[in-house]
Amino acid sequence: MEGLFITFEGGEGAGKSTVLQEIKERLVAMEKKVVATREPGGSRIAEKIRDVILNPEHTEMDSRTEALLYAAARRQHLVEKVVPYLEDGYIVLCDRFIDSSLVYQGGARGIGTEEVLQINLFATEGLMPKLTLFFDIEPTLGLKRIEDHKGREYNRLDQEKLEFHERVRESYKLLAHNNSTRIQTIDATPSLEEVIENTWAIIESYI
Repeated sequence: MEGLFITFEGGEGAGKSTVLQEIKERLVAMEKKVVATREPGGSRIAEKIRDVILNPEHTEMDSRTEALLYAAARRQHLVEKVVPYLEDGYIVLCDRFIDSSLVYQGGARGIGTEEVLQINLFATEGLMPKLTLFFDIEPTLGLKRIEDHKGREYNRLDQEKLEFHERVRESYKLLAHNNSTRIQTIDATPSLEEVIENTWAIIESYI
């Protein structure tokens, strides 16, 4: 594939989605072929699976069911959107990918990172991003940002306790440490402008 696959990861309220859109606009201004997408979702069927996963009313959902649904949405999104754009030479910016499942279900839910990795490698046929940006933030600050940002969607993960989000962060940090050639950590604590500039500096070195 000739394209460039870049994923944006982080806990709730880290600002990755906002940064992703700004990066996309800069790439468009440079006349680069670029597309922005998200997980779970990004295609018609995958968005329907997203609605099931994140529905705040689905509190009885089993952790393994959740992990399998994420993998199913990922597969559909990949074959419908990510792979075709990569084959056409696009820079694909994706809000969450396989690392989210490893962290949220494998780590924070306690299913096991290796177990979740295996079902996702089946779903993706081993396709991994060239670059992953991990936006690191203290969970208390991230959740405060969500509380202040009234326009953001409220989903099932927002019902989790602080301890869950702390496990998410620790799982991300461990994953970044173990995959340091692919995952670049960005401090998401400073102002949005500073985070965007720090992100852009990394992106520039890849394009």
